[in-house]
Amino acid sequence: MNRHAIVAEIPRLRRYARALTGDVVRADDLVQDTLERALGKWSLWRPGNLRAWLFSIMHNLFVNQVRSPRLIEYPGDEALPELPVRENQGDALELRDFARSLSRLPEEQREVLLLVGLEDLSYEDAARVLGVPIGTVMSRLSRGRERLRALLAGSEPAETHLKAVK
Repeated sequence: MNRHAIVAEIPRLRRYARALTGDVVRADDLVQDTLERALGKWSLWRPGNLRAWLFSIMHNLFVNQVRSPRLIEYPGDEALPELPVRENQGDALELRDFARSLSRLPEEQREVLLLVGLEDLSYEDAARVLGVPIGTVMSRLSRGRERLRALLAGSEPAETHLKAVK
């Protein structure tokens, strides 16, 4: 096992966990649970993209926590993580608006935006992390970007109701 490779992924895991949970303490717990699970299941890992494998573990743990009856309610805007910014008031306001808009996205769109946009995973790796087809990643990414643009522009995007096609 290459412990250095796992240690190198911790900052990315923390960033993704903070974006998922919106809370520094819960994010750190999620990272710890992810690393514990990864080390315990190391024999199941096949050489390839370690980051995608770790993100898959984290995503599954997060989904299980959300489904758990002991779920803590997702914090509102006042509990968004503080992000480092330059000493410019305008930038801080833009960043705050971006964080609020990102938190208003549906979870599945936010996850894809974070994995592809922030963590720079390929569509294929993001699909593997989330357990969905690549086409689903692409459509969620497109809808998420469109909704995020609208929210940042100050307009509420129209809700799209998709119909099941047989």
